[in-house]
Amino acid sequence: MTSEYHSAGKTTLTPDVFLTIARMAALEVEGVHSMAPVKGGLNSLLGRGNDGVRMIIEDSNVFVDLFLILESEVNIREVSRKVQLTVARAITEMTGLDAGHVNVHIEDIYHKAEA
Repeated sequence: MTSEYHSAGKTTLTPDVFLTIARMAALEVEGVHSMAPVKGGLNSLLGRGNDGVRMIIEDSNVFVDLFLILESEVNIREVSRKVQLTVARAITEMTGLDAGHVNVHIEDIYHKAEA
């Protein structure tokens, strides 16, 4: 005898979950050194000014702006494209929502000082 269980509850995700998913996905791409501070805007008012992600969620679409510091000696276009694909895939796979767009803003290049 097989019985099915159906929950009458629901799952909600806070905006911080989406920010964390986007940040983690971007940082796992080779060539990304770190996230850059987000200057101004709503994220700063909410205490999210240093996370490198600005995001808007409308209906079932997530619109993302990422502010990155890349490693030196990387192809900026290739790394940016890989970040876009990786973040969009992570958002879709983990939340079921669509990534409306993923904009990448290169804020700086990290150059390791030689000792």
